[in-house]
Amino acid sequence: MRLKFIISTFVLLLPLVGMVLSREVPHKQKAPAITEGDFLKKLNIEILDKKVRAPDFTLKDLHGNTVSLRDFRGKVVFLNFWATWCPPCRLEMPTMEELHKEFSDQGLVVLAVNFRESQDEVRSFVKQHGLTFTILLDEQERVFGLYRAWSLPTTYLINKNSEIVGKVIGYRDWHSEQARSLFHQLLEDKA
Repeated sequence: MRLKFIISTFVLLLPLVGMVLSREVPHKQKAPAITEGDFLKKLNIEILDKKVRAPDFTLKDLHGNTVSLRDFRGKVVFLNFWATWCPPCRLEMPTMEELHKEFSDQGLVVLAVNFRESQDEVRSFVKQHGLTFTILLDEQERVFGLYRAWSLPTTYLINKNSEIVGKVIGYRDWHSEQARSLFHQLLEDKA
């Protein structure tokens, strides 16, 4: 009889114990999705108030080929303005190369526009540093003026719709975990 009473009491109290425990153990909530804007802010990238179409341009690369920005519609473009004599430019070039190696086959195009230096100077720098992304020569600084790239380095991030989504003045580690997460998101954007 006593055993019956204990079992009955236990069965009746079991739901009550479950309710108490469920209130004390916090429920795991799904973390909110991290947006492109969140990554831009974390990387201290200037976000434009409204999406602006990236101005088209045409320049020659180190091999004398003509390259236009419009050739890369439907791809994410990393547009960097730099010079060989610029210390922060030199510092970020290896991180740009790593970014290029990791994401070029996924639709990322790295374009580095050089400021008024000779083809020989730039070619020597590129060879010395083992850079494989596209280097463009802006000897008349027309594209620098078009993008108002008056500080070096300056980088623009352009989405698949040819819209500027962010601007950076100064050095960034473009192969950091946060930067790579941003590029994953830009490349996955189906818009």
